[in-house]
Amino acid sequence: MAASQEKVGFENVEAADSDHAGNKGAPISADDFGFTPEEQKKIIRHVDRRLVLTVGAMYCVSLMDRTNLGAANIAGMGVDLMLIGNRYSIISLVFFVTYIVFQPPSTVIVRKIGPRIHLAVIAILWGGVMIGMGFVKNWEQMAATRVLLGFLEADEVGKRNSIFYLVGCVASAFAGILAYGLMQMAGLAGLNGWRWIFIIEGIMTVLLGIVGYWLLVDFPDAKRQNWSFLGVREREWICARVHADRGDVKPQPFSLAKYMRAGTDIKVWAYAMIFFNTTTVTYALAYFLPIILTHNMGFSVGASQCLVAPPYAFAGIIMYLTGWAGDKYRLRGPIILFNALLCIIGLPIMGFHSSPAVRYFGVFLVTAGANANVPAAMSYQANNIRGQWKRAFCSATFVSFGGIGGIAGSLVFRNEDAPGYKPGLYACIATTLLTMILVGILTLDFRRLNGKADRGERELECDADDTYEPGFRYTY
Repeated sequence: MAASQEKVGFENVEAADSDHAGNKGAPISADDFGFTPEEQKKIIRHVDRRLVLTVGAMYCVSLMDRTNLGAANIAGMGVDLMLIGNRYSIISLVFFVTYIVFQPPSTVIVRKIGPRIHLAVIAILWGGVMIGMGFVKNWEQMAATRVLLGFLEADEVGKRNSIFYLVGCVASAFAGILAYGLMQMAGLAGLNGWRWIFIIEGIMTVLLGIVGYWLLVDFPDAKRQNWSFLGVREREWICARVHADRGDVKPQPFSLAKYMRAGTDIKVWAYAMIFFNTTTVTYALAYFLPIILTHNMGFSVGASQCLVAPPYAFAGIIMYLTGWAGDKYRLRGPIILFNALLCIIGLPIMGFHSSPAVRYFGVFLVTAGANANVPAAMSYQANNIRGQWKRAFCSATFVSFGGIGGIAGSLVFRNEDAPGYKPGLYACIATTLLTMILVGILTLDFRRLNGKADRGERELECDADDTYEPGFRYTY
């Protein structure tokens, strides 16, 4: 019964799209459903609870892995696997090779088979690889498992983005404390404590993947979708709202020409570069913060693992507040600039002050600014592109550049630069300054283009059908 209702409901949307107001191709408006603002908020909350938190929980496992690689290193992995020279950096960065290579086709694959099966299977396989990481015998085997994780990771607005990554920040904050607790299992079954970090977290991930299969939903346009937690009219309204916001609620036949045409827009590459700058800093912190706390600031191994938590908890607060402010005041660029400013202030404090306590305060600012800019950058590009295949291309370049930032972040803090790590600090400062410059340039360009659109001199951003919608304006 539910399946037949879903089919009828979405056929109604398509019929309305074809003949709304007597204009073929004109989409039905979300306002036509008669929901009050309170009812609309209630529907969105239903979707957020089901989708954002479930996917956010899955994202947690990848963030916990990234954070706990550093925790495992200082807990004995570096000694057991003989991570001398740049071996730790190699283990960190090989993850991103397959991540970058396989991410672009993944944006097409997930549209074909649906995110429900896609993400659930990936989470289960991810957990299996994590468990295997607990049994590796040498650093080459660890590097191989990281390559597999990169392949699996490749297959995965505003306040909502912030909530999504807020869950990730909570995971990062909890991960160090969890790692410290799992270290106490050292000797159990003849395994060192760092191995139990990967084994237990891997088991948790497998279980999450199984549960995720039942909680995740497919795209609202898909025939296989399982949106029974909403009524028919509510689902129709969701589709109309997505179409009004993105212009791509109905899937279009894949077109390589349309997909590649997005690469001619220089703004797409600017968004990607902003994300590269951001992830360079976030991955550098994720992989090296426990090591910096130990070698640079003089904290013990146990203290370093636990002291990772407060900066990430603070980052979660800043992330949510800036996401809320961005949505309320329709701001994107200024939010990125504010977060970048926190990094610019925090990095010199973290790197050059004489007091370890003050340097640790700098860690709070850098961690908050860098991590809060992840959802801020995503919202920035999401608000300023339209069309299914341009969005797919932009997503692929965006995430791929984020992966390249991960490679850079894996290399900026080198063993030979310890304990000061000054070259790494300079690199993080440079990337943050570049983000501020790019946002400034884009803001000026958005104002110029919006002005032309207001004067009727040009239209902005095609939707999936290669048609323009006169009301679209860039958000800056």
